[in-house]
Amino acid sequence: MQSVAYPITIYYDASCPICEREIHLLKEFDRDNKIELVDCSPIEYVGEDGFSRESMMKLIHAKASDGKWLVGAPVFAAAYAASGIPSLAKLWGARPLQPLWRVVYPWIANNRQLLSKLGFTHSFDRFVRWLHAREAKRALARSQACADDRCDVPPQG
Repeated sequence: MQSVAYPITIYYDASCPICEREIHLLKEFDRDNKIELVDCSPIEYVGEDGFSRESMMKLIHAKASDGKWLVGAPVFAAAYAASGIPSLAKLWGARPLQPLWRVVYPWIANNRQLLSKLGFTHSFDRFVRWLHAREAKRALARSQACADDRCDVPPQG
């Protein structure tokens, strides 16, 4: 997974139920305010830094605080990392999976309205909430293990 300068500004399609729900769910879990949101769906939105509204509506875009742009899977990797869901961040950011994401994610993006109508939004919401709770429990267990002197982190020194 590539390093990202936070905060990031995510440009998303708020007219899409899946996009709206996922992005706001990620923002809900963003405890450190690493994510800022811009709805690029209004017709009057013109784009930014050479990216047109049409390109931003086709695939998700994000701009990191250092000015670097992310498009597609890297946006999700950065957003899930910021939201405390490292397992999904690693999945979206895994270098060996990038060729797959370059095919699968555009298909999802092109069919997002249909997927919304088929109920994917609610299933995805439940899955992400379950995964976030699981990650939180794991973090708590690691923290408790360290407090009990059973930490699996090697000593610094």
